[in-house]
Amino acid sequence: MKKLLQAINWAFDRCLLLIFITCFFVGIYGLYDSLQIYNNATDESLLYYKPGSNTEKEPEKEITGNMVAWLTIGGTDIDYPVMQGIDNFEYLDKDPYGDFSLSGSVFLDARNSPDFSDAYSLIYGHHMEGGLMFGALDNYLDESFFHGHQEITLTVQKETFNLKAYAVLETDATERSIFAPTETPVGKTAQFVKANSLYYNSSNEPSTGDRILALSTCKYPDTAERTVIFCAFKTT
Repeated sequence: MKKLLQAINWAFDRCLLLIFITCFFVGIYGLYDSLQIYNNATDESLLYYKPGSNTEKEPEKEITGNMVAWLTIGGTDIDYPVMQGIDNFEYLDKDPYGDFSLSGSVFLDARNSPDFSDAYSLIYGHHMEGGLMFGALDNYLDESFFHGHQEITLTVQKETFNLKAYAVLETDATERSIFAPTETPVGKTAQFVKANSLYYNSSNEPSTGDRILALSTCKYPDTAERTVIFCAFKTT
């Protein structure tokens, strides 16, 4: 009996040790994974490809040919290339260099024209902590920030647009008037935005015929809720 108890205790101790070692390595991997995500989201080598950039050091890798624009929002860390894939899944977990990355890329809806000539274009980005990627869109949920940061720059090929943010709303990803950019009449989208906005600046709202750009990110991980910023195109 004594030997049986000793054997059980020995096995129990080994099981505890195995669990501890497993948890340790899972924790180490989690830290490594988080660091990789952070590094990918803050990769300054991408700035080499920013139109008008003074960055002279050429990155080791070339950006893929799917870059359609460059998006910059003052007062935030949003200063990224805008990619466009064959569908809206391609750049969820791929960086602009074409490599796997959990932080993904900022990307234009696959249904939109890459030259942003559609009446309504939609850009997506992951919601990340620390204001990285499109996590910084959370700032627009603060009314004072919304009114103080309405200048958004979009460079498409050699043309620069000075966009004006005019609305911010929270909605569900199934709302077709927002998330079907080429299938819903732009007037219906504009009506929904005006009726459901948290904040709305009528002085910046698009006039008849003006193009609209929306920036969308998840409000919370693993939910269908989205935070969306709406902007009107203004040519500089």
